[in-house]
Amino acid sequence: LKGGVHLTKDPKVVGQLAKQMIGYNLATKQTPKEGVKVNKVMVAEALNISRETYLAILMDRSCNGPVLVGSPQGGVDIEEVAASNPELIFKEQIDIIEGMQDSQAQRMAENLGFLGPLKNQAADQIKKLYNLFLKIDATQVEVNPFGETPEGQVVCFDAKINFDDNAEFRQKDIFAMDDKSENEPIENEAARYDLKYIGLDGNIACFVNGAGLAMATCDIIFLNGGKPANFLDLGGGVKESQVYQA
Repeated sequence: LKGGVHLTKDPKVVGQLAKQMIGYNLATKQTPKEGVKVNKVMVAEALNISRETYLAILMDRSCNGPVLVGSPQGGVDIEEVAASNPELIFKEQIDIIEGMQDSQAQRMAENLGFLGPLKNQAADQIKKLYNLFLKIDATQVEVNPFGETPEGQVVCFDAKINFDDNAEFRQKDIFAMDDKSENEPIENEAARYDLKYIGLDGNIACFVNGAGLAMATCDIIFLNGGKPANFLDLGGGVKESQVYQA
């Protein structure tokens, strides 16, 4: 069974699809090659979609702030759209101090192809999504598809949200829902000691103090033909006990 999203109008098929997904690995472009084990599924009401677009708000380090990204071609893998039809990708850089402007939301709605009353609806949804992005300390809010129904309603049909790990102290309720079983056991072990660990595919271990130096170390290893086995940041305020556990 391919893909993590499936549509059916038959209630009996819902159970069949769940059985084919739960307990098996789901592999996408966002997961490791071997995929991630599916432990649960979400069943939601299916609405009729007359048109699909793509919308995302991302924290872009190169721009030092949030960026609004959209495409009139939604419901498909956005990476494929960017590769085959880059002219269909629209971006709006958002000033982190001034916030999203009405003109930016309106312009993006228009670029996505929302016309007439739907344009204002879409712009209003875009502004609400940006407010959500800020409120929950997100690094990404992706809606795909961001579309319209035959009845003339703009709807966020499906969404994916990533959160800033450094905001856990502010977002305790959200982080309490984190399913640690999806992580690698070694990553959970590192988190117990406030260590930042990410497993990689190489065979050269990295043990570094500071995220910037850790990334630079990985880059140097790659440049010299090696492959890092991990990213491990001890952090600037590391204690002796953390070094021992690392």
